[in-house]
Amino acid sequence: MIVPVAARRQQHAAGFNILARLFSVAGLLLALGQLSGCAGVKVKAVDGTDYLTQRRGDVLTTGKLSADTRTALQVVGIVEKTCLQALVSCREALQQSTGLDAERRHAALSELWLQQAQRGGLALNDGRRVDAYLQSARHAYVYLFHSERAASVRAFEDRQTQVRDYYNFALQQVLTALFEKPLPTWTEQAARSGRFEFEYAGWRIAGSLSDVRLARGRLLPASLLPAASLSFAGLRNQYRRDGLGAEMVAVTGQRVVESNGRDRTLSWHETPFPALTAIARFEGDDADAILSSQRVEISGYDPYRQARVSVAGQPVPLAANFTSGYGLWLARSGFARQSLLTLFGRGDVLDSPQIYLLQPFDPNRRIVIMLHGLASSPEAWINVANEVLGDETLRQRYQIWHLYYPTNLPVPFNHKAIRDVIVQALQHFDPAGQSAASRDMVLVGHSMGGVLSRLLVSRADEGDWEIFRQHLPQGSQRQLPRKLKPYLTFAPLPMVSRAIFVAAPHRGTAYADRGIPRALASLVRLPVSSVARLKEIGQILVDPAGTSSVSLSRPLNSIDNLSDRDPYIQWAAQLPVSPGVIYHSIMGNDTPDQPLQDSSDGVVPYRSAHLPGAASELVLPSWHSVQETPQAIVEIRRILQAHLEGRVARADAQ
Repeated sequence: MIVPVAARRQQHAAGFNILARLFSVAGLLLALGQLSGCAGVKVKAVDGTDYLTQRRGDVLTTGKLSADTRTALQVVGIVEKTCLQALVSCREALQQSTGLDAERRHAALSELWLQQAQRGGLALNDGRRVDAYLQSARHAYVYLFHSERAASVRAFEDRQTQVRDYYNFALQQVLTALFEKPLPTWTEQAARSGRFEFEYAGWRIAGSLSDVRLARGRLLPASLLPAASLSFAGLRNQYRRDGLGAEMVAVTGQRVVESNGRDRTLSWHETPFPALTAIARFEGDDADAILSSQRVEISGYDPYRQARVSVAGQPVPLAANFTSGYGLWLARSGFARQSLLTLFGRGDVLDSPQIYLLQPFDPNRRIVIMLHGLASSPEAWINVANEVLGDETLRQRYQIWHLYYPTNLPVPFNHKAIRDVIVQALQHFDPAGQSAASRDMVLVGHSMGGVLSRLLVSRADEGDWEIFRQHLPQGSQRQLPRKLKPYLTFAPLPMVSRAIFVAAPHRGTAYADRGIPRALASLVRLPVSSVARLKEIGQILVDPAGTSSVSLSRPLNSIDNLSDRDPYIQWAAQLPVSPGVIYHSIMGNDTPDQPLQDSSDGVVPYRSAHLPGAASELVLPSWHSVQETPQAIVEIRRILQAHLEGRVARADAQ
């Protein structure tokens, strides 16, 4: 159908009229909205992640200012974007404004100074950046300790947690910067006394770290590392304690072996990476005095010994990180490589037992000594030790010593050397032998370390030699007492009152005589200083009469000793454990289809690991490395807890 032109014009005009009316209505509504000053409000649901971000997100967690600081800026009429573009004038305006109470002002200023310090373009030890961090920590300090409300009143407020974190983080960065190389104006006197005082970035910085005993008699570390900056593969958990203070690791050497192990004059070594928590106290008795002063006192504390400190007259919990120092120690130790090279006589061979303290010696804590197994090292106890350190009760009552020994040497020689070094270390740290650390020691040994632990709590004297002779080939035994006396005469260590044997082949294992272990035994190389002596002793064991043409092609070694046919291991299995020692067994079962008596962890049979008279015995579904299983760690913690309870009961009875 053809529509006339006039009709089409009428239709278009009507459409335009309708559109005109719609636009006029929309314009009217818009105008009314503008005149009324009404803003549209919409609502939407917030999920859990957004909730936490809105409540707790800040410059440290999201890189953006917290909701509280943004609100503070709005209250005094400052636009956030403008503030970030001109931080200096923004802080001045915030400082001078009377629209905020002092508490909210100092919290916001602490975050704004931190925002400036975090901006890129400056080296960490640049004076301007150090100044910004100290300014942030100072405002946080005023907020925490010199506000109208006490810190205890704000205990449940998110804002106080945020400001505490500003203080801790800012101080952490300041310490990291001050100890970076090249160091600032440390003097020889500071290095000797541990007390330092110098000017830096317009501040007078003084303090001492002498509360933390450092390895090798040092009073100042070579560097300080933020504990929060370290993460470790291989550690299941990282343990810390919330509180006030910068959680640091004091570094006194680059590697465990270089800083300790090469000093052959000593066989015991305190950790070169102790934990340290630092507190900064700003000069002044009130907010105005603190803000007008540029003096700060920094004190370092040992978090193992102190859980609380006094700051501005208020007791506060001391922050701590109990894992980072231990993790750094393991990461820099080179233990895994060295232990294997030692077995085959290559590289920097370990030729004598070494004791490593995981924290500076504490006379008031009981000692737990951990002994690893064949071709292993203290790394065998990575998670066991870390979980003990992570348990608040155990950490307060125990200190861990790792005993690192050359696993290529035969058991009798290692046993004597280990016994000697334990006694010598205790005499060094506690000459009078009167401290708690010299009593009720606990031994924890895995595999060959379990065999050695059992010998340390057993007795053998001349009356037991007849038993030993029964396991030797027939022949004259005139040489036996003279040659073997140092290795066959010993008594239980009197300071040990409990032992935990983990997958220990007390009666040896047939596995040591099989293909791969037998082949490895032929590759084992002993320290040059021990070869002749060990070969002589081995020859006596093979041919006591000295009349046979049989001759050893090589000295006996640790793998030979672990055989269930070895004379020494058969003799040692019959020695009685001291009646004053409570002992426990933990073992794996990798043969679930076998009866318990015939089972094995793949290396050690149950019949060899089982000891009658044990206070407890736990068999877990596991291969030989059972000590790394969560169930075994829980059991070790349970036993250590029971040891504490038993010790308290004995003390009460006395």
